[in-house]
Amino acid sequence: MTTTASHLKQRSENLLHHWCVTTLVLGVLVLSSYPLAIVFANGLLSVRNQAAKADVIVVLGGDGPSRAAQAARLWRDGLAPRILISGDGDCTWIRKTMIELGVDGGSISIECQSGNTWENALFSSPILHRMHVHRAILVTSWFHSRRALGSFERISSDIQWISIPVEPSVSNWQIAVAQDGIQIFKEYPKSLWYMLRYRLWKDRGTRDSRIFAEGMIA
Repeated sequence: MTTTASHLKQRSENLLHHWCVTTLVLGVLVLSSYPLAIVFANGLLSVRNQAAKADVIVVLGGDGPSRAAQAARLWRDGLAPRILISGDGDCTWIRKTMIELGVDGGSISIECQSGNTWENALFSSPILHRMHVHRAILVTSWFHSRRALGSFERISSDIQWISIPVEPSVSNWQIAVAQDGIQIFKEYPKSLWYMLRYRLWKDRGTRDSRIFAEGMIA
């Protein structure tokens, strides 16, 4: 074996070793941080406001059954006369479920184009303004409520927003071993990105809302 070949082999083995060590360290960090992410999620990721009457309930798609039930309950309690469902994928299913739960179908509007939280807020904005909404209740999962509320407040800053999320129904440790645990863990980098975007482009929400209302997306 030539000196050059031997050097390349050694270099390749060193790179493989470093990659394995790095992967192991990252794996340990992820596994050790996962329980902490679940434990602190309630304080870091959620926002809850006192219930009050509003013009509309905005329910976000993504976790259909629990969010549909929450929005239907709030509507039956008389907290708002109208409901707007926002999000592609399960918007029509959520509408059907809420009707089955006693909500008047004529009170429900749907926005089925948005594919993420920012688009939920952006695509809902012109609908809410056509409804002449001044106060709105936002329904989503508890661990998604801070990021969702921040998006809607920036896109539709002239509307007073009330966050009444779906509450967890099991303990933290049961959450950790269920699908919600993964979603909570993924919510941290998503929230960090949204926070950076809010700071770097402070007027982005107003600008996006204006451009979208004119028929264009920035």
